[in-house]
Amino acid sequence: MVFSRTGWAKDQNGTVALEFAILTPVFLLMLTGMLAYGIYFGAAHALGQLAADAARTAIAGQDERERNALVAAFIGQNAGAYLLLDPRKLSYEIGDNPKDPNQYVVRLRYDATELPIWNLYPPLPLPSTQIVNGATIRRGGI
Repeated sequence: MVFSRTGWAKDQNGTVALEFAILTPVFLLMLTGMLAYGIYFGAAHALGQLAADAARTAIAGQDERERNALVAAFIGQNAGAYLLLDPRKLSYEIGDNPKDPNQYVVRLRYDATELPIWNLYPPLPLPSTQIVNGATIRRGGI
């Protein structure tokens, strides 16, 4: 048995326009969400890079006071150069590890409340508004 299209079912003019009108908002929402999450994770990555670079700077210091001064100066001078980071929203804790003085620790905290991810729709799961990242470096030995 062969079925043939007759009447309105045969006319497919405008089908593509209808599909475009239905699917475009869905694609735009997906693209917006991917972009917002990408910016958030980009800021988290930049924070990790800043922490690692700051920890490497500590190697030049002779004692904890000098290491702290070097790292604080590095963070103050360079935080704005890292993509997506605003130095005014950055706080840090630096210093020798109390349990192991041969280990220097840099812990950074970034207030991400102004990133565009918070403009997404409420049913989506969102990460924390605080991005925390850190790095540690040893001063010789194992």
